Amino acid sequence: MSIPLNAVTTDELELLHARFCQALGDPKRLHLLYTLAEAPATVNELAQRLATPQPTISRHLAILRQSGILSAERNGTTIRYSIAEPRIIDVLDLMRQMLRDLIKRQGEALE
Repeated sequence: MSIPLNAVTTDELELLHARFCQALGDPKRLHLLYTLAEAPATVNELAQRLATPQPTISRHLAILRQSGILSAERNGTTIRYSIAEPRIIDVLDLMRQMLRDLIKRQGEALE
């Protein structure tokens, strides 16, 4: 028996927070997701594209992978990362639109 989407449980909210909210809680990880939405990439490619040290990128990739948002495919010694759950970009885009709307409303209220 599945739980209806409109039924919110404490366990589900705690799992949501542990699984996704913490993983998305860093701007660099969000930038990584948008970069990987364009095309899968290796850690070195990502480090170069984002002008960030490779160890930092590796730590962020590990967190996103543990959350289930990213997947990794090994080819010899190379690991190529990609988005395992493409709906995450839709979620992020929706959140960005909400932010824009909120900022707009707040700006209008100040006028």
